[in-house]
Parts: sequence; C-alpha cells; structure tokens
Amino acid sequence: MKTTRLAALTIAVTAALFSSQILAEQSVRHLPERDVTVPDTVSPSMQAVIGRPLSPIWREHPKSADDWKVLIARTAEARLATLPDLRERLGAKVEPTVIGGVKAYLVTPGSLPEGNRNRLLVHLHGGGYVFFPGESGTGEAIMTAGYTGMRVISVDYRMPPDFPYPAALDDAMAVWREVIKTTDPKNIAIFGTSTGGGMTLAMVLRAKKEGLPLPAATAPGTPWSDLTKTGDTYFTNEMLDNVLVSDDGWLGDAAKLYANGHDLKDPMLSPVYGDFQGFPPTILTSGTRDLFLSNTVRVHRKMRAAGVDAELQVFEGQSHAQYLADPTAPETREYLAELTRFFDKHLGK
Repeated sequence: MKTTRLAALTIAVTAALFSSQILAEQSVRHLPERDVTVPDTVSPSMQAVIGRPLSPIWREHPKSADDWKVLIARTAEARLATLPDLRERLGAKVEPTVIGGVKAYLVTPGSLPEGNRNRLLVHLHGGGYVFFPGESGTGEAIMTAGYTGMRVISVDYRMPPDFPYPAALDDAMAVWREVIKTTDPKNIAIFGTSTGGGMTLAMVLRAKKEGLPLPAATAPGTPWSDLTKTGDTYFTNEMLDNVLVSDDGWLGDAAKLYANGHDLKDPMLSPVYGDFQGFPPTILTSGTRDLFLSNTVRVHRKMRAAGVDAELQVFEGQSHAQYLADPTAPETREYLAELTRFFDKHLGK
C-alpha cells in the first residue's frame, strides 16, 4: 500500500515538473541565431536605408547633463546640415516664430492650394524628448508641408536635461490653445513621429481632460506610446531595428530623464494607458522591423476598441521611422500621399 502511494506521489511530482517545464517553454521562446537579409520587396533606395549599420549612438549612456548636451549638439549639427537641400528640393519656407510664448517654426509650402488656405498642421518632432532642438527638428515638417501642400507649425518644445516633464507637453498645449483662437479646430490636424507621435496622443488626452476642442485628425507615426519596455517588438525587433536598436541604450535612459521621477505608465507620459474614447480620426504608421511596432499596434487596437476611426499602415522591412529616412524614396512618397489623403478626408468636415 505504501509502495502504491509512493508510486502515485512520484507520478504526480513528475507530472507537475513536466507541466512546469512546458509552461516555462511556452513563456520564453528561444530563437536560433540567424542572418536577416535586406528584403527585395522594397525599392532600391529603401533597401539602402534598411541595409545601413546600427545607429552609432544607440548604446551611449550619457552620465551627466553636460554629457547629454554634447550628444544633443552633435546630433543636431548633423541634422541641420541636411535641411538646406531639403528646403530647396521641396520649395518650403521656414520662419521662426513664437506662439503662446513658445518657440516654433512656420513652414509654408512652395505652393499653397486654395483648398488648403484655411488648413493647418501642428507638428511635434521626434528625438526621444532630448534630440533635435530648434531648427534641427523641422525636417519632418518640411517634408509634410512640401508633399501635402499645407502650412505646418513645428513646435520647438523645451526638453531635458534642463526641462523634463511636463515642459514639452505644456509647450505643446500652449501652442494648441493659441492656434485654435484663430483657426477652426475642424481644419487642424496634429502629427509627429516617434516622440512626436507619443506627444500627439498625449496632447489629445490632455485636451480632453481640460475640455478643449480636439483636432479634426491626428497622425502619430510609430508613436513612443509606452516609455516602459513593454510590448512584443521591444524584444522581437531588438538588434533588428537599425535606428533605435534597443531600449537598453540611450532610449531607456531618455525615458527616465524626461519622466523625472514620474510614473512611466502615467498616460501623459505613456498614452497607450489612456482613455481613447472620443479621439478624432487617426492614422498610425510603423514598419515590420520597428522597435515601436507594438507601441503602434497596441494604440491602434485600443482605438478600435474605443470606436475610433483608426487606420494602421505598416511598411515592409522598415525600422523605426524609416518612411522619412529618404525624401526621394517611393515609400516616403507613398507615406505622405496617405497622410494627404487622410487629411483631405477629415479636415474641414
């Protein structure tokens, strides 16, 4: 009898261990090392972008405010060098201005169609809440103005290390309160990529909270909608995304620097945790190799669940924000044509 009980106990323990092993194997997927080639399903110019080496700064960890400022200045200088040719190519005019006490840039397309004269796009630049201050943050605004034929206000919001949260969002909201005094919100869209996409979402959440009018549409590109390392592609696309590469470099440091001790899951920092009820029509964009693909997909699914008119476009092979990496690439033209179509559909309605 004792032998029978012992055998039964042994079987039970073995089954439990086996079950635990199965659960462990199900919760963690071990992938073999492999080489991932550049896809031949994209244009030659996009193949060149996708084939670039990993970002040279991805693993930097600035130790002080001065270290951050050196890195910020270096990246800004490199970006500024590309803008004269971009402005000339697209015929866009960029003028510094101040709106609601906040520095900004008015970007005017070379040709402003009659149907766009009452329309306005509010732009929030990317850069992890730390990069691309001043005019260095206007590249996306220039491209969007040039291709859509709409005027753009690019907000030069304050950033760390000197101005952590909520300075950036406060500046964006100050601009919003001012522009809706002179332009009907039904004729305005808010857009931006990466940090700019996250701020676009946070602006609408805050406008809802404050009872302010909402824009007619938004276009968050690959939004940094979750400042924590949460979401499948933070892991599956780590080291595959050649732009952000990993949250374990400067990116994760920048999240903490910006948050300045606040809960990273506060919806004003990580808007994917917010309430999307009543959001305006939204078009979201990402790429199959984007570290923030899950950030984008999670926002899209929450919007759909909330009844929001939300579109999702995902580009083949692209890492983070590479739909803007080459202004001459067919994929860039396609992306901006989609934005133009979306804005034409929803602005002024």
